[in-house]
Amino acid sequence: MGKTLYEKVWDAHAVATLPNGQTQLLIGTHLIHEVTSPQAFGMLRQLGLTVRYPHRTFATVDHIVPTNETAEPYSDPLAQEMIVALRDNCKQFGIRFFDTNTGAQGIVHIVGPEQGITQPGTTIACGDSHTSTHGAFGAIAFGIGTSQVRDILATQTMAMGRLKTRRISVNGKLKPGVYAKDVILHIIRILGVNGGTGYAYEYAGSVFDAMTMEERMTVCNMSIEGGARVGYVNPDETTFAYLKGRPYAPKGAEWEAAVERWKSFASDADAQFDDIVNIDASHIEPTVTWGINPGQGVSINECIPHPDEVKPEAREGVIEALEFMKFEAGTPVKGIPIEVAFIGSCTNGRLSDLREVAKFVKGRKVAAGVKGIVVPGSQIVALLAKQEGLDKVFEEAGFEWRGAGCSMCLAMNPDKLVGDQICASSSNRNFKGRQGSPTGRTLLMSPVMVAAAAITGKVSDSREVFAS
Repeated sequence: MGKTLYEKVWDAHAVATLPNGQTQLLIGTHLIHEVTSPQAFGMLRQLGLTVRYPHRTFATVDHIVPTNETAEPYSDPLAQEMIVALRDNCKQFGIRFFDTNTGAQGIVHIVGPEQGITQPGTTIACGDSHTSTHGAFGAIAFGIGTSQVRDILATQTMAMGRLKTRRISVNGKLKPGVYAKDVILHIIRILGVNGGTGYAYEYAGSVFDAMTMEERMTVCNMSIEGGARVGYVNPDETTFAYLKGRPYAPKGAEWEAAVERWKSFASDADAQFDDIVNIDASHIEPTVTWGINPGQGVSINECIPHPDEVKPEAREGVIEALEFMKFEAGTPVKGIPIEVAFIGSCTNGRLSDLREVAKFVKGRKVAAGVKGIVVPGSQIVALLAKQEGLDKVFEEAGFEWRGAGCSMCLAMNPDKLVGDQICASSSNRNFKGRQGSPTGRTLLMSPVMVAAAAITGKVSDSREVFAS
């Protein structure tokens, strides 16, 4: 009987079975940032331990770094304290740090792939829930807590229970104006925010085969929003072409050997899954969330549901969302006014995202009363975008062009909503208070849909707005 990629990678990294039934798992690559690592390093010092394999750990700063200022000390003393702590820890323990002065700083889930650190057939862990992003490369990647960050720093292993596997196949052809973000929002809408609990998601089918690596990263990024701990795509020629020549990718004869090894991790044709879901790509439309979790979404031409229209177990959540969002059931999602438009995050802050949006906003203007922000996901993304003149396109359209960082995705920095502002956002979470204001309201959508909302001042169908 064949094996899934998840099973192959798991078995290749299993060190031992623990008395409680969990596996002691070797972590091939450990990614850290400034928010969840300080306490972990503090615990190492208290225990008199060191970092076991520092060459397997890579650090960057992203969550707290301000995107509207570059000079230090930062105006936020806590942000300054945290970046200094990360510098000191990396220096003491010999960890590679993509600092703000390296030209390679950025969101951890963008830096890993663009440096070639993220590779197929590996286990990857990071103290950030959206570590599932790296599964796009055929890796088993998952977010962890601070105590687990400590464990990996000290031992390069952690304890974890084996997951079940669900294969999600999307076949057919996506309609024009439907993007990877719409695909994952549609999946979460169907399966629910808890539907993936206890599962690793394998994304398969002709739609994923045709996606670029950056599109696959968008989908895998939000696996956690559907409750899955892991989301991955089997490695293929698209994967290898993306990695070739990147700084940490194998070189020369090692490259050829690596590709053959990576190919062997792909799920076998006769692999068995605990569950299989099939989705027709033609049924996916541009999707917008209206509520307070990523599963509360509708297609652009649908209305906000009435509590009586949903499953009984979802009714209470819909009532809560309607009250918080100040929306009425039955209201069309198209036409909801917005005040802020945010393009960025580890979900949609890559070069391809910026290129696609710039193509449509060129020659247009952000609507009066709307604050538009574009935040590249890394300094390298920013540099490449500037070389193509994308920054000028956005600025001429009325968007603010910012420095690299997490920015308004989670607002652990100066980029925050004010009061009950409504934000059209290309990020990954629409929880209460997620974007900095306890009463701020977030509508998740693709970057092009965010641009359409910014131009019109309301939630709009990008296919209509940019038809000419």
